[in-house]
Amino acid sequence: MFGIDGTVLAFVVLAGFSAGAVAYAFLFTRITNEKQAGKRLETIKTAETDRSVVKASRDRVAEAAKRRKSVQDSLKELDEKQKSKDSAVKKPPLKAQLRQAGLKVSIERFYIYSAICGLALTIIAFVVGAPLFVLPGVLLAGALGLPRWFVSFRRARRVKAFLNEFPNALDIIVRAVKSGLPLNDAVRLIANESPEPVKAEFRRIVDSQQMGLSIPDATLRMPETMPCTEASFFGIVIQIQSQAGGNLSEALGNLSRVLRDRKKMKAKVQALSMEAKASAAIIGALPFIVAFLVYLSSPNYLMPLFTTSIGNLILGVSAVWMSIGIFVMRKMMNFEV
Repeated sequence: MFGIDGTVLAFVVLAGFSAGAVAYAFLFTRITNEKQAGKRLETIKTAETDRSVVKASRDRVAEAAKRRKSVQDSLKELDEKQKSKDSAVKKPPLKAQLRQAGLKVSIERFYIYSAICGLALTIIAFVVGAPLFVLPGVLLAGALGLPRWFVSFRRARRVKAFLNEFPNALDIIVRAVKSGLPLNDAVRLIANESPEPVKAEFRRIVDSQQMGLSIPDATLRMPETMPCTEASFFGIVIQIQSQAGGNLSEALGNLSRVLRDRKKMKAKVQALSMEAKASAAIIGALPFIVAFLVYLSSPNYLMPLFTTSIGNLILGVSAVWMSIGIFVMRKMMNFEV
C-alpha cells in the first residue's frame, strides 16, 4: 500500500502509540498538578469573593446595628428629658401658663388684675345683698378662681387652634423638603405664612436658631410654650433625624398622618360621648329648673333657704355636693386620646 510494507507501517503506528503512552506517563503528574493548582486558584478566588461578600454583609449589619443603637440612645435620652419635663408640663408655673395662653402679661400685672377682679366681684355681691359670710368666698373666687380659669380657657383654646393647623404646617414642610429646600427655610416659611398660633411657635424656633440654638434643640423646647403631645412628637422626630439620619420628608409625612388620625379619633370619641354629656347637662340643670318652677308656683316655700342661716347652710352644702357631682361626671366623660 503506497509502496510501504505493512510490517513497517504497523511498526511505525505501534511506535507512535508507544511514544504517546510514554509521553502521557511522564506528563500525567504535571497535568494533574496543573489541574489541582487551577482548582485551588478557583477555590481561593471564590473564597475571596465570598469573604468580600461576607465582609460587606457584616458591614451593612454593623452599620444597621450602629444606627439602631444610635436611635435607641436618642430615644432613651429624649425619654429621660421628657420625664423630667412631664411634671413641669402637667403643672407648669404661672409664668409658663401665661405664655402658653398667649397672654403678654407679667406675673405682677396678673396679680393686680386678679385682685381687682376679686374686689369687683365682692363689691357686686355686697351691693346685691349677699350674706357677709359669703363675701370671703366671693373674694377668693374672684381673685384666685376666675382669673386662673380664664388663663386655662385661653390656654386650651390656643392648643386647640394649634392642633387644627399643625398637620397642614407639617405637610408644607414635607413638600418644601421634597422640592429641595433645607429644613431651616421650610421652618422659616411656616413662621412667615402660617396662621396663629402655629406662626408664633415656629417664629420662636427661628428666633432660637438665630440666637445660636440648633433646630432639633429649638423644636424640643416647643412643648414649653405649646403643652400638647403633638409638639413633643415633632421635636422627637427632628431630634432623631438629626442624630441618626434618614428620610426627613417621609418621617414628617408619617407624623402628619398620625396627627390627623389622632384628630379623627378625638372627634369620634367626642361624638360618642355627646349622649353622656347631654345626660350630665340635664342632670346638673334639673335641681335649678325644679327650684325655679317651685319658686314660680309658691315663692314662700323656698324663701327660708335664702332668709335663714340654716337655709343658707343647706344651700352651701347643696352647692358643694352639686359641684362634686358635676366634677365626677366631667371626669367620667373626658377621654384622653
